[in-house]
Amino acid sequence: MQPDTIHDRKTPGSIQVLNRQRLYAISRTSVALLGEEALRALGRGGAVVSVVFVNPREMRSVNRKFLGRDYATDVLSFSYRGEMLEGKRFLGEILVAPEVAAAHAARYGTTADREIRKLVVHGILHLLGYNHETDRGRMNRIQGRLLRRKALFAVPPLAVRKENR
Repeated sequence: MQPDTIHDRKTPGSIQVLNRQRLYAISRTSVALLGEEALRALGRGGAVVSVVFVNPREMRSVNRKFLGRDYATDVLSFSYRGEMLEGKRFLGEILVAPEVAAAHAARYGTTADREIRKLVVHGILHLLGYNHETDRGRMNRIQGRLLRRKALFAVPPLAVRKENR
């Protein structure tokens, strides 16, 4: 399965999207538009990011292997600082587990789609070097400002749970 790459006409950047889980239908176009708008708002238009949607079992495995945490988390990001892809700066990969995100969304009183949008933006911020564990709230403030931007919510839904699953 090859990732779809969406090239925005306003910037040479691209967002690569790969769906490796089956519970949620993922709109590759919407994910790419959201990611490109977030990068543009952060002054990083022109960069490449890979967003991979995985099931909880795969997320748990990656979390255990790379961070030593034996549970499925909702999002992980892996920065590839200094890497280039097709002549563009490759920031890295973001893994999102929609099923885990949906469980968190239910707990927080929001929708799975809204939570997944937050996680994509969260992952992009980590790829750009922000760290909410050490920056006294700076990353969370930037994330909040981004998520209030109308352009980010003008993007059609990213993920919809499939029926009969």
